[in-house]
Amino acid sequence: MTAGNPLSARLDDDDYPAYTIGRAAEMLGTTAGFLRALGEARLITPLRSGGGHRRYSRYQLRIAARARELVDQGTPIEAACRIVILEDQLEEAQRINGEYRRAAGENGPPPQQ
Repeated sequence: MTAGNPLSARLDDDDYPAYTIGRAAEMLGTTAGFLRALGEARLITPLRSGGGHRRYSRYQLRIAARARELVDQGTPIEAACRIVILEDQLEEAQRINGEYRRAAGENGPPPQQ
């Protein structure tokens, strides 16, 4: 561990690949095969350790958990993955829109043309 990258900071990072495929599957109550299927469907792409083992972040686990909810409700995995991608894109667009609105509110309304 280096002084510039303390362990506590990495563990708080939603994008830090902290979980093995076995631990991730256990946390989600699913199988490693399900996680591999999500990778094949390109919903999540786990990082690889030096030895080539899949590692998942907390963010990826949230995405996988949402996909599992949809699959458990009877949605085909390909459709579930597309839904999750669209939900994630919508959330990001709403976040950006909120930032623009806050910035516009601080600076007043845009000039009229």
